[in-house]
Amino acid sequence: MRILLDENLPRKLTGHLVSHPCRTVVECGSAGKKNGELLGLADPEFDVLLTLDKNLPYQQNLDTKRIAVLIIRARSNRIQDLLPVIPECLAALEKIQPRQVVRVGSLSPH
Repeated sequence: MRILLDENLPRKLTGHLVSHPCRTVVECGSAGKKNGELLGLADPEFDVLLTLDKNLPYQQNLDTKRIAVLIIRARSNRIQDLLPVIPECLAALEKIQPRQVVRVGSLSPH
């Protein structure tokens, strides 16, 4: 799976998504783009957008895109709050299908 890491996630996360090519929105030159424009630019190049934006599926029509969205639910976007969710992310990446929205993790304290 070719993964695009949204701006709301730390770049360090790419090193933990082993076996998947992963780039950040900033690396792609798409920093500051609105979600609709970002999805349009990402769709041909990436399979999955990894984000913390829980509202994205309700704000964007994903039926017109091929890209899937993987939403991480965590207490914050700090790497220490995200690392416990990485195994669940990797498992979801093995099964996620185009246009699908999958949520992993939880907001409850550890």
